Amino acid sequence: MNLLGVDYGSKNIGLAIWREGADVVLPFGVLENNEQAAGKLAVLFGDEKIDKIVLGLPLSLDGKENKNTVRVHSFAGELKASGTAVEFFDERFSSQAADRSAGGASRDEKAAMLILEDYLKKFTPPYSSPYKGEDN
Repeated sequence: MNLLGVDYGSKNIGLAIWREGADVVLPFGVLENNEQAAGKLAVLFGDEKIDKIVLGLPLSLDGKENKNTVRVHSFAGELKASGTAVEFFDERFSSQAADRSAGGASRDEKAAMLILEDYLKKFTPPYSSPYKGEDN
């Protein structure tokens, strides 16, 4: 199964990819968040043979939905309408953790990587991030 991690932001959408059998999640670029973003992701979904998009869900600290959560649900609806498989994953603190992590990827890519790594740790044991010790 090939997965694409997505950190949805108001200006940018960070991407990270994990291919089945790989040891690491890799940064996969940043899309500008505009009217074409969902369409571009849908094309990428097919071109890269992605099985599922893991979309970070920005919940409040108390676990409740907020205005950003509503935006992410709307974006997910656009993706699903094009036949793209989407699964939400709690992304609380991913951007803050991305700011603290080392490496050459952008903040948006790092946040997407953290979302996808956390998803893999939860659902595909025994996945272990090779970036341990870098505050993530």
